Amino acid sequence: MSESPLQAARESGLVREGQPLLVMVSGGGDSVALLDIAVRLGAQASALHVNYDLREDSSVDQALVQRLCEERDVPLTVEHISLDRGAGNLQARAREARYALAERLAVGDYAAAHTASDQAETVLYRLAVSPGSRALHGMAQRRGRLVRPLLGVTRAEVRDYLRARGLGWREDPTNADRRFARARVRHDVLEALRELSPAAERTIAETARQLRDEAEVLDAAVADALDELGGGHAISLAALAEHPPALRRLILRALVEGVGGAG
Repeated sequence: MSESPLQAARESGLVREGQPLLVMVSGGGDSVALLDIAVRLGAQASALHVNYDLREDSSVDQALVQRLCEERDVPLTVEHISLDRGAGNLQARAREARYALAERLAVGDYAAAHTASDQAETVLYRLAVSPGSRALHGMAQRRGRLVRPLLGVTRAEVRDYLRARGLGWREDPTNADRRFARARVRHDVLEALRELSPAAERTIAETARQLRDEAEVLDAAVADALDELGGGHAISLAALAEHPPALRRLILRALVEGVGGAG
């Protein structure tokens, strides 16, 4: 079981021997494991650490990442970013800033260490705040050059890997801060679901993967239906009414999104 994160990353096809891969490493357990795995799988690994200077001990996180990279001869870029604590969703803005840096710095793909546990949290959060099936698709293994090789394993499996490899990591205290919605989902909602089934987070993550696959089939059906209706943004309501309610809804959504995108 301790090697399951390595196997999941290998099977994902997202960590390729000899190919450049920029790993975003915070110093947390998931990203420490991903960097170690990228090196073991022979990727041409480099690392990015973003220090937001939001905590007094953030320099300790940075020092851990620097030591990790030095031990593996991995080139490391450290960036310092200042964020306004009082403006909007702090975690979302930090993530956007980190991705923007990675997009600029990466030679090839860049990797985030999201796990099946993160996927479950994402799906549950979106289910609560965003109606519609797309909320259940979760995070894709690939979005442009952003890849997530560890979506097939849970956070607990990653911790087993770290302990078996003798790797140290830092716990971000904000992960337990219930002022953040993600922390409440992680520690309240998922804990309750694990009492119903120990495999809850893996089940949710697998459901999201299947729904994402099925969405490709639905998108193709919508495209075919739009072609039959004449395409464009002007279609016959009478002809639309001949389709099943679910397909009508998807067709209308596609039309609305198409108009929005055209602007």
